[in-house]
Amino acid sequence: MQDIKQDIRNIAIIAHVDHGKTTLVDKMMLAGNLFREGQNLSSQVLDANDLERERGITILSKNVSINWRGTKINIIDTPGHSDFGGEVERVLNMADGCLLLVDAFEGPMPQTRFVLQKALQIGLKPIVVVNKVDKPNCRPEEVYEMVFDLMFSLGATEDQLDFPVVYGSAKNGWMGEDYNTPTTDITYLLDKIVEVIPAPARIDGTPQLLITSLDYSSYTGRIAIGRVHRGQLTEGMSVTIAHRDGTQEKTRIRELHLFEGMTHVKATTAQCGDICAIIGLEHFEIGDTICDAEQPEALPPIAVDEPTMSMRFTINDSPFFGKEGKFCTSRHINDRLQRELEKNLALRVEPYEDSTDSWIVSGRGVLHLSVLIETMRREGYELQVGQPQVIYKTPLTPPDGATPPGLPKGATPPGLPKGEELVALPTNFSPLGRPGGVAPSGRQGEVYEPIEELTINVPEEFASKMMDMVTRRKGEMTSMESQGERVNIEFAIPSRGIIGLRTNVLTASQGEAIMAHRFKDYQPYKGEIARRVNGSMIAMETGTAYAYSIDKLQDRGKFFIDPGEEVYAGQVVGEHVHDNDLVINVTKAKQLTNVRASGSDEKARVIPRTVMSLEEALEYIKADELVEVTPQSMRLRKTILDHDQRKKANKV
Repeated sequence: MQDIKQDIRNIAIIAHVDHGKTTLVDKMMLAGNLFREGQNLSSQVLDANDLERERGITILSKNVSINWRGTKINIIDTPGHSDFGGEVERVLNMADGCLLLVDAFEGPMPQTRFVLQKALQIGLKPIVVVNKVDKPNCRPEEVYEMVFDLMFSLGATEDQLDFPVVYGSAKNGWMGEDYNTPTTDITYLLDKIVEVIPAPARIDGTPQLLITSLDYSSYTGRIAIGRVHRGQLTEGMSVTIAHRDGTQEKTRIRELHLFEGMTHVKATTAQCGDICAIIGLEHFEIGDTICDAEQPEALPPIAVDEPTMSMRFTINDSPFFGKEGKFCTSRHINDRLQRELEKNLALRVEPYEDSTDSWIVSGRGVLHLSVLIETMRREGYELQVGQPQVIYKTPLTPPDGATPPGLPKGATPPGLPKGEELVALPTNFSPLGRPGGVAPSGRQGEVYEPIEELTINVPEEFASKMMDMVTRRKGEMTSMESQGERVNIEFAIPSRGIIGLRTNVLTASQGEAIMAHRFKDYQPYKGEIARRVNGSMIAMETGTAYAYSIDKLQDRGKFFIDPGEEVYAGQVVGEHVHDNDLVINVTKAKQLTNVRASGSDEKARVIPRTVMSLEEALEYIKADELVEVTPQSMRLRKTILDHDQRKKANKV
């Protein structure tokens, strides 16, 4: 087979929330003439689902392809949050280079660091785009220095550090070499991509393709998406699917599609380096290899970071069960979780203590799991979720001091003696009430917990409050630098400490704080952390909440309900001012008599209720509480609804 020059560039876009990634891709698509005159559908491509648009974050990675002067550029969008690390790692496997997009004022942010680190480890060639240079008080030169320092600290090679820099404003539609002289279009950037990003290496031989993402069509069924690593694939060709567990299965490619613009179009062949979609395969998962029918050779499967946080999902068994949702039974929820596992690599699902209607769902963080809950809620599911718990680990001593499996010879996780590996403890494990006082199969009682790198950016006057708040939660300050009137503080803090921290940080800083965190590593258990100290106010009986009773109870705490709302016995309707739980009757109406008296007819003045987002509710609840999630409402409740039964359980 002759060696032909590949006119393809596969490029991943890395950027922090709100640094202009979607806008830049819009302009690249306009330059590639993807839209009819006057038509602009770009926002339907990248952040295409409602949840992404509302939160302003990318959750799922997507592909767009443009043609520029005879070269096909495949643009791959990457999520910026480390909670979606499972998406990031498998997507970067399809790219040969990356476009690092940074704001000319803010510079590289903590979340950008996570994706960039993965990209540099794989060996992608970066191009840095300093965007928003039209903003007042921007500092493009300083930002360029910050990016260089960041790449150096992440261990970039000399070739990677020799990156080209493009300045511009995606909003105004220009990119150029110098930020002081605006150009008329983004030609300079597209030319740089073609010039700097290497074309995919042409490897001849038997075909190989690693499945890196899935798509679904109600017409054709499941679709496998990946990049042709070696050889070429043709329509109707017989292939072998090599599964991750080592088994193999012979099958045939029914249809082959290549990405063009925002959709994929039918093709007869896919060459080495092409990103293609394959239709007609039945049994496959992400990480499987499609290879030759006669001489199958599997590619190494994708390694994904382990989950660090778990939550208990259970069916909705409250008195208001089934009023709003279409899918309420354990079979529905179980099927939906199993479907999610197929495409969400960083997720784990296991039954909860032999129960058929409860599951322990583990993920990369509260955001990762709350996005799943929110998606299910919008699809019409009703469910209840418990308090987020971190996943503890313990050292496993291998026989005769051998190197544990999965590590290079002689290597050890940080903070561990040589030749020791960490194994996950059961999800219901608590370091305080340890069964037997010893972590199973580990050194006497040693427990490790996930530690996160937390960055808080606040005005100077609030810096001391932030430090006090984080150190109370066992956080350690690692660095602090002033940026004008604001301060950037970095901490190493246990994942447990971050649960519920965001609300307090925003309150203490009058909403000025910018907070970001990412998983760092496992370190020895740091000790107990004080969680929410206030108790709950719990509804005594089922009925309608009246303004009359809420008004009389307002000095006892703040409410989560409005007058006129339906409540049930055992529902958490507010936060008590003291640390104990208080059972209250919010369904008591005013007794109407025909006797008048001065002072008995005051108007009820009800303070507006406290509204929580899903993440805030998950971080707020205590261990004996659940969040009930239905398509139209979200309620907090006690696990045991009956007051007398709760008392008995607490005594035990």
